[in-house]
Amino acid sequence: MVDSFVKSKLKDNKVTLFIKGSCPFCKNAIALLKEFNFLPGCLEVVDITGMDDVQDYFQETTGQRTVPRVFIGRTCIGGFSDLQKMEQQLPTMLRQIGALV
Repeated sequence: MVDSFVKSKLKDNKVTLFIKGSCPFCKNAIALLKEFNFLPGCLEVVDITGMDDVQDYFQETTGQRTVPRVFIGRTCIGGFSDLQKMEQQLPTMLRQIGALV
């Protein structure tokens, strides 16, 4: 069930962030991504507060259970620090998946 929940949120042309509302790293990741001009529906923020089973699933599938978990298309690129490291490449990556205006 967790597998289908997570996979239902991922699309080839979309960036998906799995967050917890009280997490400062999550808020920073959202702020960084909101600097880009996404097409409608191509940036989704999914709050998984209280959903430990989803974090357990991420541990199994990505090797980490921390939030945020950032997916570009269907690929997990990691968390906020990973997103920061890729900041210069993000415009190209987001254009390649067709997520930007």
